[in-house]
Amino acid sequence: MGRVLVTGVRGKTGVALADLLGARTGVEVLGGSSDPSAVVGDGVVPTAFSWDEPGGWAAATEGVDAMYLVRPDRADAPELIGALLDQTPPQTHVVLLSERNAPDGWALRAERAVRGGTHSWTILRPSWFLQVFTDRRFYQDQILDRGELPFPSRGAHVAWIDARDIAAVAERALLEDGHAGQVYELSGPESLSLPRTAELLTRAAGRPVVHRELTIDEAVEGMDGFERELTVLTFERVYAGSFADVTDTVEHVVGRPAYTVQTFLADAGWSGHARDGFGPGGEAPAPGD
Repeated sequence: MGRVLVTGVRGKTGVALADLLGARTGVEVLGGSSDPSAVVGDGVVPTAFSWDEPGGWAAATEGVDAMYLVRPDRADAPELIGALLDQTPPQTHVVLLSERNAPDGWALRAERAVRGGTHSWTILRPSWFLQVFTDRRFYQDQILDRGELPFPSRGAHVAWIDARDIAAVAERALLEDGHAGQVYELSGPESLSLPRTAELLTRAAGRPVVHRELTIDEAVEGMDGFERELTVLTFERVYAGSFADVTDTVEHVVGRPAYTVQTFLADAGWSGHARDGFGPGGEAPAPGD
């Protein structure tokens, strides 16, 4: 079916996507990472790719028929994406990982860098990843050690989505016809309040978990620069309901319903006796991925 480059292959969607592509007959999977020695996976070819090393982009994209483009969360992302596409073969179909209901700013400029170029494209706009619950960089330790989910919500809902569902949509968009020019709004099957989310975490963890309402200032304490700016904007969008809407896009594209919170947590190995080794979302990608 061709050669596919997966940028950010060690990230949440990248790992899942590489597994799906590697199981396909006739697909050569290039796993793009700033540290190729850390890339693992059956049928995945470790490939040097870093946003900080543009001199290596031409080699990474050589002969590529399709590319999964994980947008770097940095202020210069639109310019970096445009420069990368300038070095990408013209026949390459580009699938960009973006986000739901992004305001007019750097995120939409990143999309425009893809849509305004000469390559065929598909854009994925997912809601908030379920993997934040099983990732120590986000909420896992607070949930399991302190029994709380600290999250600014003001009563808003979130249609949490499993990164595996995003990967499944990406797989179709990369390999099959009919997805060029499509913008896919992706969500899980339910829109849940934070207290209801905490109830589901309680059942899965086998111990009480409560939602603790924070202010945005409390949530971003210790952050600075672009990271703080981006996180503030994200929680403001939670307040506005930007992640609340449920879509049936996963089922439409993949042919099965999106995974529920309960299914995700069960597959991640959560139980009342489990503490370590939660599968999805446990490994942090390298800074350049």
